[in-house]
Amino acid sequence: MTPQISNLKEGNVKFQGMVETVRDKKNIQFIILKDHSGKIQVTVDKVKYPEAGEVFNHLLTGSTVTVEGELVKSEYVKLGGREVLLSSVEVTSEAKEAYPIGPESNIDQRLDYRWLDLRQEKNLLLFKVQTELTAAFREFLKEKEFVEIHSPKLIGAASESGSEVFEVKYFDGKAYLAQSPQFYKQLAICGGLGKVFECGPVFRAEKSHSRKHATEFTGFDLEFANIESFEDVMALEEEMLAFALKKVKEKYGDAIKELFGVEVKVPTLPFPRITLENLYKELEKRYGYKVPSEEKGDLSTEGERLCKQFAEEVYGNEFLFVTDYDAKKRAFYHMRKDGVPQGYDLIWKGVEITTGAQREHRYDILKAQAEEKGLAKDVEFYLQFFKYGCPPHGGFGIGLDRITMNLLELPTIKETMFVFRGPERITP
Repeated sequence: MTPQISNLKEGNVKFQGMVETVRDKKNIQFIILKDHSGKIQVTVDKVKYPEAGEVFNHLLTGSTVTVEGELVKSEYVKLGGREVLLSSVEVTSEAKEAYPIGPESNIDQRLDYRWLDLRQEKNLLLFKVQTELTAAFREFLKEKEFVEIHSPKLIGAASESGSEVFEVKYFDGKAYLAQSPQFYKQLAICGGLGKVFECGPVFRAEKSHSRKHATEFTGFDLEFANIESFEDVMALEEEMLAFALKKVKEKYGDAIKELFGVEVKVPTLPFPRITLENLYKELEKRYGYKVPSEEKGDLSTEGERLCKQFAEEVYGNEFLFVTDYDAKKRAFYHMRKDGVPQGYDLIWKGVEITTGAQREHRYDILKAQAEEKGLAKDVEFYLQFFKYGCPPHGGFGIGLDRITMNLLELPTIKETMFVFRGPERITP
């Protein structure tokens, strides 16, 4: 196995790379080769190695080669101050066509050739950042003795309701793709696991074309027992996010600033909290926004967007917890106190990234709330979990793709998913 470009040392080297550019002069060539670790300049003396010069003359961007030569330092080379003086080259794959897309192409054109789009330096950094986020979440939760689970994605009943699910043929019957691991997280709590988390695919059959929606995305979900209120859930989430953002800033903050122009901010704790009713009063008083009467029980799209300005101006924080939603707008399994759901949405930079809550763990009340929403039959299997006792518990879920979009301040979630899935896109 040849070394990666970032690990090359001075002296004789042999390594593999992908051709990014070839600059051809009369007696010399300058080639930029790259791999996942970085880039390096390769210099070809065409007088001394005419065959090598001829090879690069015919190679298109994307072709791959194995190169041998001498790595030397050079103050004249902008790319890291080092170059490889080539002695031999072997072509390992040859690109047959010029790239049909470029960084200036729109996102839908780029998604048609996602494997080429991913070759951009920004995209490599994006997935390194997403990896660091996920690893930091795991590290944080493992320290708190959470257990990782892997719940089924083929299920016999809808996760949240009877709508917005993908139905699939299952032998002689039918099944559904899971909208959420919610019921199985709670199964784990009923099973005595205490603290659980999961990172996995989530499916939503929504014909939404907003910048933040997809029909399949990666969710990071957790649930834990023996809480006193949903304040415990909020406290855990804000601590976890601050921990993860600190890790990202330390490792990739400078690169994010250079490539995306975004300053990663580690938030101060605690995050500000406000009820939905008071939020709407503040938005009207400060920005003249009056919520339509039919949307008062939930956070409207415009209200969500204005949270960015409000949180920064009033609290000096990018994050804002919004609580006290209308029960009609919340899931049946959210605990209620005096009719008010004991949960929240977390808004970051004007985008909702989390819904969390204390769950209703008492069988009779949970059954009644399911019946109220006309779901008792659909969730009959789920209700069985609670017949044998269950501790007070709560949790939340974060969409990894959406949180990456927010972190890097990208215009659409299509940019942050490895391969996007939406109402009109099922390929590549």
